[in-house]
Amino acid sequence: MHIAWGPFLLALMVIVLVPGPDFVVVTRNAASSARWGWLAAAGVTCGLLLHATAATLGLSALLMTVPTALTVVKVVGVGYLVFMGVQILRRAGSTGTGQQDAETPHSAGSVFLRGLLTDVLNPKVLLTFLTLLPQAMDPSANPVTQALLLSAVAVGSFGAWWLLVVPSVRWLSAFLAAPRRRRVFERCCGGALLTMAGSIALS
Repeated sequence: MHIAWGPFLLALMVIVLVPGPDFVVVTRNAASSARWGWLAAAGVTCGLLLHATAATLGLSALLMTVPTALTVVKVVGVGYLVFMGVQILRRAGSTGTGQQDAETPHSAGSVFLRGLLTDVLNPKVLLTFLTLLPQAMDPSANPVTQALLLSAVAVGSFGAWWLLVVPSVRWLSAFLAAPRRRRVFERCCGGALLTMAGSIALS
């Protein structure tokens, strides 16, 4: 079995390091508390596992053959990002301090679910598994075994990335504690989600 590890890992590194909706959600929650950051990261990782499982079982490829279904996923994903982005911007500006959301109680389930939905409803993640994995596979070997191995590496890489991101954001939390800085940070997060929603809608 001759998997093209070099190109696969290089492409995967770029995908992991380029910020996306997942990064915004994890970073914003980690800025509030380590617990929320880890819960959001866990939700995102579970979303990746769902995408990896669907790709391995051929469900993602099946979805691609139904344009209407793919469009529905795209519309729902964009709508969810717009909803979160607007919600963050409204909360950041409602108090003049940007601290309201940081002080609003969150349940563990809601933070986890937010991370999960952000990843599951992102059509770009779906397309990543559909395009990146097959290109690295050995045509003469068992595709399921290769898909499982490559998916595990992809999910593990993102998991390792969150292990670096969450503590790093917590290190900056004291800097973000100032009301003005927090307000700017919240608005950047909300604006980033709206920009990413627009990018997905136009792609």
